[in-house]
Amino acid sequence: MFGNLSDRLQSTISKLRGTDKLTDDNIKEALREVKLALLEADVNLLIVKEFVNSIKKEVLGAEVEKGLDPGKQFIKLVHEKLVEIMGTNPEDINVKKGGLHKVMMVGLQGSGKTTTTGKIAKKFQDVNPLLVACDVYRPAAVDQLLTVAKRAGVTSFEKGTDHDPVTIAKEGLEKAKAGNHSLLMIDTAGRLQIDEKLMEELARMKEAIRPDDILLVIDSMTGQEAVRVAKTFDDTLGITGVVLTKVDGDARGGAALSIRKTIGKPIKYIGIGEKLDGLELFDPERMASRILGMGDVIGLIEKASMAMDEKTAKRMQRRMGSGDYNLVDFLQQLEMMKKMGPMEDLLKMIPGMAEMGGQFDGASKEMGKTLAIIQSMTTEERYNPSVLNASRRRRIAKGSGTTVQQINQLLRQFEQMKQMMKQFKKMGLMNPSKLMSGMGGKLPFKF
Repeated sequence: MFGNLSDRLQSTISKLRGTDKLTDDNIKEALREVKLALLEADVNLLIVKEFVNSIKKEVLGAEVEKGLDPGKQFIKLVHEKLVEIMGTNPEDINVKKGGLHKVMMVGLQGSGKTTTTGKIAKKFQDVNPLLVACDVYRPAAVDQLLTVAKRAGVTSFEKGTDHDPVTIAKEGLEKAKAGNHSLLMIDTAGRLQIDEKLMEELARMKEAIRPDDILLVIDSMTGQEAVRVAKTFDDTLGITGVVLTKVDGDARGGAALSIRKTIGKPIKYIGIGEKLDGLELFDPERMASRILGMGDVIGLIEKASMAMDEKTAKRMQRRMGSGDYNLVDFLQQLEMMKKMGPMEDLLKMIPGMAEMGGQFDGASKEMGKTLAIIQSMTTEERYNPSVLNASRRRRIAKGSGTTVQQINQLLRQFEQMKQMMKQFKKMGLMNPSKLMSGMGGKLPFKF
């Protein structure tokens, strides 16, 4: 979502690196670029002006902190202001086992409201959520919620499309109380645009069930319109938070940088993709770091923990430092990494890697080639690559759609990596950044 903004800001900041100090001239030019980058990202004009003026006020004449060059000082200030705009801390909904937390999901039609309802329900699966289908207008909306609930492994409640939505919500509340559900999620109706009838119905529902949270689901690709939508829903209902969907698309990010500052309500979650595990708690500090190319180690660790359990991770670490690390181990690691998402995105989460620019473009494709080569080998060949004579290599090349030269390169680089890991093991280090510097700033494999 923040791809273009991130590229523009990093390009601007890189121009300040190596300068002796921050001056009126270089700050003026940098702030002009920052302003343009934010406007192109569809950030509200008033917020852009406030943002730029705030940085200008703090940076001009400021003493450069010890240990920071002027470029890093500027990054630090931009980072702080981005966090300030988006909110200081992650804000989850406060669901507790034994109580009943009531959530109304609201938003325009097509924002991803029903899918998001399922994602949140799956996140809190251990508190026995109940999903209630109150969208009686959109064709197949009730069936969609029932399907989503089934996929999430949670209970659902519906009364068809011939009942008043407020009555359905009240009956759903009674069912939640009777069934010892600790989370009640009401999937309400949406419209293609805000209208009086919709808002009146939602206001009646709020009065009837008195929700603990009213979460507004917004398609991040709607840009500045998202701010107007958020303000209207907040004025009528008093929303408690926002969920931004489709952040993995080509949205320009303006909604995320404008909503909190405009209506004073937090972005609680961001939705990625259609799968029910594609929901993240919105963390302003981590998001600001990613925008500025500062990496997101915590996010990387979280993705890794989802792909493998602690026992598997420890076993892999032991294998990497052992003398008999082989292509079977390497294949398992690659398959785990593949579950974590596109390699280009993962590499950018490592601090400093974003500065290496576009040299990671196509990393997923290269990783696919590597997987194809190893998967085309027999078990014996993976355990003992020394048996790979010319005829075997030709067979593997044919089976993987690669060349013998690519297979030779993979095996050569794999041996280099094994030797390097042995050295780091002896030194008590298994540090990826040291591994990179030992390869002249490049990863041991193309991905």
